[in-house]
Formats: sequence, structure tokens, C-alpha cells
Amino acid sequence: MSKHRLGIDLGGTKIEGVVLDPAGRELFRKRVPTERDHGYQHILNRVKTLHDELVNSIAGQPSTFGIGTPGAISPRTGLLKNSNTVCMNGQPVKTDIEKILGRPIEIQNDANCFALAEALMGAGQGCPLVFGVIMGTGCGGGIVYQGKVLAGLQGIGGEWGHMSIDPNGPLCFCGKRGCVETFISGAGLENRYAEQFGLRKPLKEIEKEFYAGETRAVEFMGGFFQNFGRALANLIGILDPDIVVLGGGVSNFEALYSEGLSQVRKLVLTDVMETPIVKNRLGDSAGVLGAALVGV
Repeated sequence: MSKHRLGIDLGGTKIEGVVLDPAGRELFRKRVPTERDHGYQHILNRVKTLHDELVNSIAGQPSTFGIGTPGAISPRTGLLKNSNTVCMNGQPVKTDIEKILGRPIEIQNDANCFALAEALMGAGQGCPLVFGVIMGTGCGGGIVYQGKVLAGLQGIGGEWGHMSIDPNGPLCFCGKRGCVETFISGAGLENRYAEQFGLRKPLKEIEKEFYAGETRAVEFMGGFFQNFGRALANLIGILDPDIVVLGGGVSNFEALYSEGLSQVRKLVLTDVMETPIVKNRLGDSAGVLGAALVGV
């Protein structure tokens, strides 16, 4: 008998849950604040409360359950690592959630969930090898091959956001300098702008000024496109995917698909770059849909 699929996207600011029926149709969705300032145990309690609502919405019918979260579960220790919700790092998240829910679960990196959803239900449908990029508050990636997530030996497959493209660059929360995330994520861009011009502005305002031709914004975004091009060219040179799908708030910046793509083409080691680099189709839904799809 086919089961319903339950998924939770556990983000730094919000926790979103969804219920899919056995045919993949959405039945129920809810979003609540994470309240991570209250600590690790509070986050687990928030997950349990939302999980129970998902179960109640289908009257306890048989279901799978998956969670997407920043970071990854270490295959060696079973502890979460590399999460920007730092109170969860070093914690046995999977074990603890299974204990409070009384059921087996699957936890995957949020970018893996995004990539899987786009590969199976979104812009990457029909492509054997899909690389999904999240450019939001942070920057991550996921690899899907033949409909399955490739997490890798150490659970860090696709973590392009922490490739260093400048060893003398800004300090990243991971402890290294010059990570891709510090240059092309939303938070990274706002930080670089403040450093460069001594004035902090939201990215949306910088984008508006770019389109209006404001000199400072045009200069700044030129550097952004170069860093985007360098980071993606490095990735394509290693993985050579059939498609790259961009997600997260920064992916809504339309100039990425012209000026940004032009920089990628300049730096990829090939005669003609044929890799499609496209905007996601599922929007903010991709992460939570992917969580439902990875569930056990």
C-alpha cells in the first residue's frame, strides 16, 4: 500500500511542514517560526508539534517522514555538522528526533532536498544529473543522479558554498576564509557591500539601484557576477551536470541569467558551454517538498 509523505523543512527562521498524498498531491501545509534563540531542545519540540499536526491532518494514516535542514549528519559520529543554526551542531539530531517521535526518519541537507524536488518535480525533470544551488541567507548545493541524492562518503556532496575562492577573503562561519557563501549569498552580499562602501543596505535595494544604473551598485554587482561565474565554473568543471537549477532569494535576480551566465561561460574549460543554468520552478516549496520525498 502506498503511503502519504510528510516533510519538514527546518530552517533558521522558519519550520515548514507539508503532507503529500500517495500520488504526490499536496494535502496540507503549515509554517511556524523556528525560534532558534531558545536553543536546541526548543527546536526539537517545535518539530514534534508540527509533525503531530501533519499526522493528525491525515488521521494517522501510514506515512513516511523526512526532514531537510542546513548542515549534514556525519556518517562517522551521527552528529549534525556545518549548520548555520549553530546550536544544532554537534548534536545527535536524527537520534533525538526519532526518540521524541517514536518513528524512524530521514534527515537530508536542505540543499539536497531542494535539488531532489527540482529534479523530480521541477526545472530538472528528465535530466539525469542535476545540480541544485541555494543562494539565500547562506549558499549550498545538492547533487541528484538518476533521481537519487548523492550525499557522498562524508555527507558533504554538493557543498559548493564552502569552496574557498579567495584564501584571503572574508571569514566564514565555518572557520575558513573566502568561501563562496561569503561572496554570493544574500547575507554575504550585504556584508561585502557594507565593507566596500561603509553603508549597509538590503540586497533588494542594491538590486533596484543596479537596474537604475546607479554607479556604485553597478560596480558592486559586477564583482558579484564575477564571483558567481568563478564559483559555478569550478563546479561545472568537476561535475559537468546536465542542468544547474538556482534557488533561494538571490536566484530571483534576473541579471544572473545574463551577466552572471556570461561570466560562467568565460571561465568554463570547454569550447562551448552547453550547461543550462536555470531558475527553479518550485520556488519556496522546493525544500519542504524534497524533505517529503526523502522520507522513510
